[in-house]
Amino acid sequence: MAKQQLIGMGFPEDLAHQALISAGDDVAKATEWILSNSNGHRASQDSGDTSPISSSVSPFQPKINRFFQSQSKPPKIHRDERDEETLEFPKRPKLAEQSEEEEKKKEPPPAIPHEPLSERMRPRILDEVIGQDHLLAPNSLLKSAIDCGRIPSIILWGPPGTGKTSIARAILNSCLSSSSPSVSGVYRFVSLSAVTAGVKDVREAVDEAKKLKKLLKKRTILFMDEVHRFNKAQQDSFLPVIEDGSVVFIGATTENPSFHLITPLLSRCRVLTLNPLEHHHITSLLRRAVSDPIKGLACGLGPQGSKLEVNDDVIEFLSSQCDGDARVALNALENAAVAAFSKSRPSMDLLVTVDDAKEALQCKHLAYDKAGDEHYNLISALHKSMRGGDADASIYWLARMLEGGENPLYVARRLVRFASEDVGLADPTALCQAVACYQACHFLGMPECNVNLAQCVVYLTLAPKSVTVYRALGEATRAVRESVGRNEGVPLHLRNAPTKLMKDLGYGKEYVYTPDDPDAPQTFLPPSLLGYKFLNLPWSCMRGEGGWHFNS
Repeated sequence: MAKQQLIGMGFPEDLAHQALISAGDDVAKATEWILSNSNGHRASQDSGDTSPISSSVSPFQPKINRFFQSQSKPPKIHRDERDEETLEFPKRPKLAEQSEEEEKKKEPPPAIPHEPLSERMRPRILDEVIGQDHLLAPNSLLKSAIDCGRIPSIILWGPPGTGKTSIARAILNSCLSSSSPSVSGVYRFVSLSAVTAGVKDVREAVDEAKKLKKLLKKRTILFMDEVHRFNKAQQDSFLPVIEDGSVVFIGATTENPSFHLITPLLSRCRVLTLNPLEHHHITSLLRRAVSDPIKGLACGLGPQGSKLEVNDDVIEFLSSQCDGDARVALNALENAAVAAFSKSRPSMDLLVTVDDAKEALQCKHLAYDKAGDEHYNLISALHKSMRGGDADASIYWLARMLEGGENPLYVARRLVRFASEDVGLADPTALCQAVACYQACHFLGMPECNVNLAQCVVYLTLAPKSVTVYRALGEATRAVRESVGRNEGVPLHLRNAPTKLMKDLGYGKEYVYTPDDPDAPQTFLPPSLLGYKFLNLPWSCMRGEGGWHFNS
């Protein structure tokens, strides 16, 4: 291969062969050898002498210049001595009409970073994390454990955009930058997501962690994002390595660990709850993004040296609209800046306004998941507000659910339940109202059925309440489950007797048809439960003409 390169430069085969022998098959050194011995080679062709003879200018120099750039200044060659292949075309002169500004316009625009602003502004160390002081205070459990080099396995539970992933990465960076030899260099970091990873990926990471611990005494911090998406069998794969200390497990989840994580995993990890970021936390993050010249909002946006200004009302607007989600706020700020940049002139400074922010955000971000914790939190708030008789609060929580995208039929079904559980006998027509509301929601759908839901919510909120039936059912259920009456068979006189054999066995014997004799003494409970009271009617409930009357 080396000989072919030299022959391709135009050198004779025998000269190339001799040069490679002298230079040890190094093409560059062989070329230098040819340059210093070229004249000697010409003489040797007649005399056979191969001793080196110096030459001021090599006849092969033009061909060599095509393949190598000499580090030193090449010898000056007169135009009439140049080989035709080494001629260089002169640069095209700049046309008179091409001004410097037009030349600048031809320069490519500054590169825009591929990472979103929320990723660029991610905290590097724990001290940069905002809004979770209850977890990251100087004397907190987590900080103390990191300082001592004893990082525990933890589950980070909190709403989106509160810093779960940032805390996990900052833990590793804090370990790497620690001055303590028992902390720095002891850990490595592996990041997986339950959205894209499977048991195979986890198994590979676990096997590697075991090898590193055995050979290098190095532990692995395994960060698993969205860990609640793993099923029971997949979560089981973490247990052995957490148990033997090969892995420090850090899981992040937006769902309640009590319902979505297996008990053995929870027993091996400490659950740390992250709070939603408050308004001033979001404001601080946005101001930091605007002022950071390296990785902040201005990075890659607009021509170099241009001024970027964000109005204070933009910061306030985004802070109030993101519902405590830092990721939503930062990305909305970046989108607003891009919108402002697209409407600005190249020579103008960039100004981001509230209109740009509204265009970027479109609508207020609501932390609502139809299958998550907020789903159950909001329906609980609605139910309790209705039970407490607060119509304003009830309407508010209903609006929160509908704006979050809740299925109106789900809300209507809960109202049907409320009509019997909380209103009950105090207003029997409440159930009719709730059922009619469900039918209206089924016919109309959203958004037209929202007023039907609101009407029913207000009616049930202001209606008198009675939980007598609800409690009676609860007592009877408890008696059955706990076998208070030994769950004995149905008394014979209460049994149906459609056949002669059943009548002969005593089914239905001594039963008195109540409409014929309302005052006939009969018992209807099993013998072991005679006299047992499940339904405790209020004093205002009395039986009179037309049936039972409930005054409250």
